[in-house]
Amino acid sequence: MQGGGAVGDLIRAHEWSATDLGPIAAWPAELFFAVQTVLSSRVPMVVLWGAEGRLIYNDGYAEVCGPRHPASLGGKLLEIWPEAEGFNRNVLEKGLAGEALHYAAQPLELWRLGRAEQVWMDLEYTPIRDDAGRPVGILAMVFDITTRVVAERKLATSAGVFQFLDHLGLALSAYSTADEILQVTTRMVGEHLGVSNCAYADMDADEDGFTIRGDWHEPGSRSIVGHYRLADFGVLAVRELGAGRPLIVNDHLAELAPHEAQTFQDIGVAATICMPLIKAGRLVALMAIHDKVPHAWTDDELAIIRAVTERSWAHIERAGAEAALRRREEQLRLATDAAEIGLWDVDVVNDTLYWPPRVRAMFGLLTDRTVTLADFYAGLHPDDLEATARAFAAAADPAVRDVYDVEYRTIGLEDGILRWVAAKGRGLFEGDRCLRVIGTAIDITARKANDQALRELNQHLERRIAEGIAERRLLVDLVENTDAIIIVMDRDYQVLAINRAGMDAFERVYGARPQVGDNMITLLGERRGDVADVRASWDRALAGEEYTDIREFGSAGYERRWFEMTFRNYRDASGQIAGAYQFVYDVTSRVAEQRRLADAEEQLRQSQKVEQLGQLTGGVAHDFNNLLTPIIGSLDMLSRKALNTDREQRLIDGALQSAERAKTLVQRLLAFARRQPLQPTAVDTASLVAGMADLVSSTTGPQVRVVTDIAPDLPMAHGDLNQLEMAILNLSVNARDAMADGGELRISVGMSALDEAKPQGLTDGRYIKITVADTGAGMDAATMERAIEPFFSTKGIGKGTGLGLSMVHGLALQLGGALDIASRMGVGTRVTLWLPVSQKLSAAPIEGQGEPRAAGDRHGVVLLVDDEEIVRESTARMLEDLGFEVIEVGSAERALMLMRERDDLALLVTDHLMPGMDGAQLVRAVRFSRPSMPALIISGYAEEHGIAPDLPRLTKPFRSQELSDAIADLGL
Repeated sequence: MQGGGAVGDLIRAHEWSATDLGPIAAWPAELFFAVQTVLSSRVPMVVLWGAEGRLIYNDGYAEVCGPRHPASLGGKLLEIWPEAEGFNRNVLEKGLAGEALHYAAQPLELWRLGRAEQVWMDLEYTPIRDDAGRPVGILAMVFDITTRVVAERKLATSAGVFQFLDHLGLALSAYSTADEILQVTTRMVGEHLGVSNCAYADMDADEDGFTIRGDWHEPGSRSIVGHYRLADFGVLAVRELGAGRPLIVNDHLAELAPHEAQTFQDIGVAATICMPLIKAGRLVALMAIHDKVPHAWTDDELAIIRAVTERSWAHIERAGAEAALRRREEQLRLATDAAEIGLWDVDVVNDTLYWPPRVRAMFGLLTDRTVTLADFYAGLHPDDLEATARAFAAAADPAVRDVYDVEYRTIGLEDGILRWVAAKGRGLFEGDRCLRVIGTAIDITARKANDQALRELNQHLERRIAEGIAERRLLVDLVENTDAIIIVMDRDYQVLAINRAGMDAFERVYGARPQVGDNMITLLGERRGDVADVRASWDRALAGEEYTDIREFGSAGYERRWFEMTFRNYRDASGQIAGAYQFVYDVTSRVAEQRRLADAEEQLRQSQKVEQLGQLTGGVAHDFNNLLTPIIGSLDMLSRKALNTDREQRLIDGALQSAERAKTLVQRLLAFARRQPLQPTAVDTASLVAGMADLVSSTTGPQVRVVTDIAPDLPMAHGDLNQLEMAILNLSVNARDAMADGGELRISVGMSALDEAKPQGLTDGRYIKITVADTGAGMDAATMERAIEPFFSTKGIGKGTGLGLSMVHGLALQLGGALDIASRMGVGTRVTLWLPVSQKLSAAPIEGQGEPRAAGDRHGVVLLVDDEEIVRESTARMLEDLGFEVIEVGSAERALMLMRERDDLALLVTDHLMPGMDGAQLVRAVRFSRPSMPALIISGYAEEHGIAPDLPRLTKPFRSQELSDAIADLGL
């Protein structure tokens, strides 16, 4: 890897082994030579490698990165330029699909310096292909043309201002009085800017009072001609205008104090630009544009009013000067009534000359002193002296007797003023001697100035014409090279104009490439559907309607694309509608993104609804567990003591069965809410399903054939044995109910394949799949969408709680797995429970297969902690029946106090969720001082932070035997 300057050194020193590219020596040849090409170029270039667009670039591109270099070297394109993610994602997708891209003057908003920065760039993207021709990266050239674009826009703005000023100057040239000039100026400025009022004012000597004497106002607005005081318009007006700065107010009510804004309101003005005119350090005049509604003034409007203010003053001064000149000319005409020109007479013999006042003035003589021929030569401009003297000598030479016809400049002998004079004359001879040379002189200073102005004007016009031609050429280039589709058609569907983008897009969706002169309908031939699509969009426009629409187009066998179309009228020289033109942008990607966002929003809404319902359900279920605990405990004790008659015993047993059904319902609610207290461990799913086959068969009945399909050598699954049994049984019952006329129910257990598509939300990894499939009625799409909603059931009133699938779904999520449902009407339904593979090697014993547990010595004092009095009382009675002495307290804080007072406690039994300190915190606090103290936590459901796995617990509601077994597990 050679050269590359500073960035080249960075590339060679970079720790590429830490990236997915690996060390440079291991790079593919395509990447190596692409990077070498970038480093060998002075053009800003960058290699975007791989699907993530890893950046490897040269010194030129490092300047484009700015402060993001050198951290951007080797970085991912979408992470280095997050503010241009949409644009760069499109580049990666199309470039890695093999498409070369070109963007001319692409506008982008970058944040290289911690703030928004509008830039324009010329961008070229070329795919890099491997030896098999597959695109593996992109070679990009980046040219920052922001300076040029900004300059061009400023030039365009200046051109618009100068064009208006040219029109204004041409219009004013026909007027000679100040009032006429102001009337035309204020009208043209007001109409050009679309404001309600434009005015010109002369300042009084005190620079406070001013008189508006030129005023134009639109129909419906009133004239504001009159005398005013600057102070009445507020402190801002006095400060800004007095300092020679323009007063700019977009909304008087919002930007000025109420009493200052009132003056503007009184004259019907809501927004103002007031431009001061400063001469010799004094505020001499004002020019203002006003609007009767709030107006956000632009830089263009400010530039126009500033230029017009200066020019208005100049025109008024010109008018005054011209008026003075006309008065002097009239005086001169009256004084020289006998001769319209100045006469001069040189007495060659006596060396004297006659200059009347007119000619004397041409030589800047202010006094009546006597003049000689020497004065004539002394008054000539040095550059014209030789030629003028030679012409005069030729006219006075008897041998030549030439006509004296010259133009020369004079420098006033007494006033020093430069003038132009046109002189003609002839010599008077007597024989061979010249007696006199007589002639005329005309002051042509003004004509010379006009000639010079005309030459400058011609040069200006020539320059403007050249600029106009260049602008038109630039406009043609922009239209031809823009990504926007531009098409102009007449009312007969004849193509009058079309740019390259329009041809490409039409060919892309219809397979035909239109040219100027083609008939669009004829070009589509017999494809009636395509003709109808084109007519549907163009007929409205050709009828004179201007509108914007987004539609999809595309013929069979070609691409279908979405386009945003804006139609405008095309009129002929007489103003009649002759056709229409359209500006079109391909918005296929944008439409697809909008649809994707809408789907995502709907999914989020459903997720939030289920989550909120889960939170409500979990809270209700927890409260039910607290209610069921004393009910089941009390009924259990009454049943075991057998102190009742047979009838009463049956009633107790019936109540106990109902309570157990309520307990099962609560467990399902907690499973749906993902708050059931699980005992997750390694589960042998193969043994579990095999052992449940007979139970499922007896549950489904003889009309349903139960088949199990268990893959060999399955690893352990992460799950809760009892809950999984309930889930499989629930799914089997659902499958049975879906096969009213009988069928096959298949329970399968197997491993997920490595390349198998996983349900949404599952991470990569190994999963056990338990599938329950039936050949029943199946579900339609609407039922599928609601299948796991709580309390939704298709079984009819009284035939199901609607919590079966909800419970299985909640259980799967709580275990880190997922639930997948597939169904077709008339074919059947397949429900798959995905469970993560357990890290433990041994399985939990299946119920009935474990060794019986022996109870320890049931004597001693038990500290029972529960904030629910009725639950605490029921639990205390169970403990007393087991042989314990029970001390009851209602809070963890009270329990800690008793712990410090007594040292004869044999066991701590505590509820988990209590105000203040919870049960898990209490057990940890007790173990800090009494590490060997046995403790049992009673919980209705598992919180997010839950109970640590090493803390023994018992799930509410429970019977006396379950409490006894839990205490036996503690060795008591």
